Amino acid sequence: MVTRDLMEWVRRAEKTRLVMTDVDGVLTDAGVYYSARGEEMKRFSLRDGMGVERLRNAGIAVAFITREHSPIVARRAEKLGIEHVLLGIKDKRPAVVDLGQKIGVAPGEMAYIGDDVNDLEAIELIAAEGLTAAPHDALPAVIEAVQYRCRAAGGQGAFRDFAEWILGLRHAASYAKGERT
Repeated sequence: MVTRDLMEWVRRAEKTRLVMTDVDGVLTDAGVYYSARGEEMKRFSLRDGMGVERLRNAGIAVAFITREHSPIVARRAEKLGIEHVLLGIKDKRPAVVDLGQKIGVAPGEMAYIGDDVNDLEAIELIAAEGLTAAPHDALPAVIEAVQYRCRAAGGQGAFRDFAEWILGLRHAASYAKGERT
């Protein structure tokens, strides 16, 4: 039996034009390494990078949004060809609205994945009409607020899991319309 929620998520996936992701706790494991000289290092999953590519190939843009001012995040975004990189964003909801207006994408055409309380306002905005997710190890309040809980933890392929969920929903819609076999 197909649930009403599943049919609604399929409809929303078909409209998705932009996937936004928090960085620390989603693309990374929320940890950071410091050297004696203060150099910072973060670990990113290559699987998440493939998720970015697969979304792009489906005509869906990706944006990074983080409260950190991190050259490491900027470099990772550059490597992945991410056009929209929002660094130092403490209040993510207005930043999401501003980015959407700038590139002509409504909240109902957005998807968002986050892991911590500073993501909740953006998640609540997008959840009304778009798609939302959290890594498996996100804070409980975030897990309760999203539509999809990833099987993977932050930094372990959570973004890729969300990307594949969206792409799978789109595939189901195409299959149901007889566009694919």
